[in-house]
Amino acid sequence: MLRDKVSLKRQLLLWLLIPQIVLWLAGAALYYNVATHYANAITDNSLLQTARAIARQVQPYDDGLVVDFPRAAQLLLEEGPDDKLFYTVSTLPGGMILGNRRLPPPSGTPVADKPLFYNTMQGSEPIRALSLYYPLNRPNHWLHVQVGKNLQKRSQMSREILLATGIPMGLLIIAMSALVWLGIRRGLRPLEKLQRSVEHRAPQDLAPLETHALPVELQSLTHALNHLLSTTNESVSRQRRFIADAAHQLRTPLAGLKSQTELAMRESTPEGLRDRLNLVHASATRSIHLVNQLLTLARSEPGAQTGTPGMKVDLAKLIRDLTAESVPRALAAGMDLGCDSALPEANIDGNPALLRELFVNLIENAIKYIPRGCSITVRLFEQGTDYIVEVEDDGNGIPDEQKPRVFERFYRVNQNDGNGCGLGMAIVKEIAERHGGSIVLADAEPHGLIARVTLPKQRAAD
Repeated sequence: MLRDKVSLKRQLLLWLLIPQIVLWLAGAALYYNVATHYANAITDNSLLQTARAIARQVQPYDDGLVVDFPRAAQLLLEEGPDDKLFYTVSTLPGGMILGNRRLPPPSGTPVADKPLFYNTMQGSEPIRALSLYYPLNRPNHWLHVQVGKNLQKRSQMSREILLATGIPMGLLIIAMSALVWLGIRRGLRPLEKLQRSVEHRAPQDLAPLETHALPVELQSLTHALNHLLSTTNESVSRQRRFIADAAHQLRTPLAGLKSQTELAMRESTPEGLRDRLNLVHASATRSIHLVNQLLTLARSEPGAQTGTPGMKVDLAKLIRDLTAESVPRALAAGMDLGCDSALPEANIDGNPALLRELFVNLIENAIKYIPRGCSITVRLFEQGTDYIVEVEDDGNGIPDEQKPRVFERFYRVNQNDGNGCGLGMAIVKEIAERHGGSIVLADAEPHGLIARVTLPKQRAAD
C-alpha cells in the first residue's frame, strides 16, 4: 500500500491547534467548575442563614416551646415558584412543630450547631438540603431544623455560566485557528517560493539557488541543494571534458592507423608490407593503450561506480607484488628496480584495482622516461595517520615550472615523445584524491624525481 502523503501544513496546524484547544477547553472547564463551586457556596450560605433565622423563631418556655413565625415571614422565605423553599422544624425526641414539607433526615450522627449539607429528593424533584441541630435546655432534647431548595435556579445559573464562558471561548478558538492558519501559510511561503524556483528550472540549469532572502531554517537546505547542484555540475562538466578529450585524442591515432593500413594495401613487396604492418601494429598498440588509460581515468573519477571501495587493501603486499612484477621490464630497459619497505602490512580502505593502477602508472612512467642505467626505488613507510609511498628515480627529473602541469590531462613533458598519451599522472592524481590522499612531485638528491603519494590509514566518511 502507498502511504498517504504527509502535509507539513496539516501537521503544523494540528500540533499548534490541538494543544491550544485542549488548554482552552481545560481552562473553560476549570472556570466553569470554580464558578459553579461559588454558586453552590452562595446557595449553601443562603440555606444556612435561612435555617438559623428559622431556629431563632423557636424558643423554649417553661416546659414547652414558643414559636414566633408569622405567616408573612413564611411568605418572605419562599422567594417564588421557581425557587421553592422547603423547611421542617422538629424536636428530638418529638415530632414536627413547624414546616411546609417533611424532609428526609440526613445520614450520620448529629453534631450541635454544625450544618450538614446534602442532596435529596422532594417527591420527584431533586433539592439541596441543610440539616442543623440545636440542643435545647433539656436533657437529650434537640431542635432539628431542615431547609431545602430545588436545584432549578442553581442549574439555570450553571447554564448561564456555561453559555457565558462557552460562546466567547468558541469564538476565541475560531479566531485563533484562523490566525494560526494564516501564520502557517505566511511562514511556509518561502518554502513554496523555493519549490517553484526549483520546479521551473530547466534541466540544464545548474546555477546555485538564491539564499539571501530565505529564512535561516531554509538556508541550510538551500546550501545543501547548491552543494548538490555544484557537485552535479562538476560531474557533468567532467564527463563533457572527458568525451571531448577522448574524441580529440582518439581521432589522431585512428586516422594514422587508417593511413598506415591504406599504405600497407598499396605495398607490392613483402619487405615493404612487413614494415607497414609493423607501423600498423605500433599504431594499434598506442590506440589500445590510450583507450585503456581513458577507461581507467573514467573509473577513477569521483562518483564512478566501480569496484568495492570499502575493501581492505594491504599496501605493503601490493607494493612488493607490483615491484616484483615490474622487475623483468626494468631489467630489459637496463634499470635497477627495488623495493624498500620495513612494514609487514599496511591496511587501508580502498579499491584494490584502482590502487594497483595508481602504482603501476608511477613505476611504468619511471621505467619509460628515465635513461638506461638508472635505478628506481619504491619505498613505503608510515607517517602519523598516513602511509607514504614514494617512487624515486635518479634520472633527469622534471623542471619545477612543469611539475604542476604533469597532472593535467594529455600533457607530456616532452611533447615530441610519442610513447605516452599524457594521462598516467592525471590518473594517479584522480585515484589518490578518490582515496582521500594526495600526490606531490619533489626533486631527488643529487638528481632525479620523487613521486610521493600520501594515503590515510582510515578514510573519513564520504
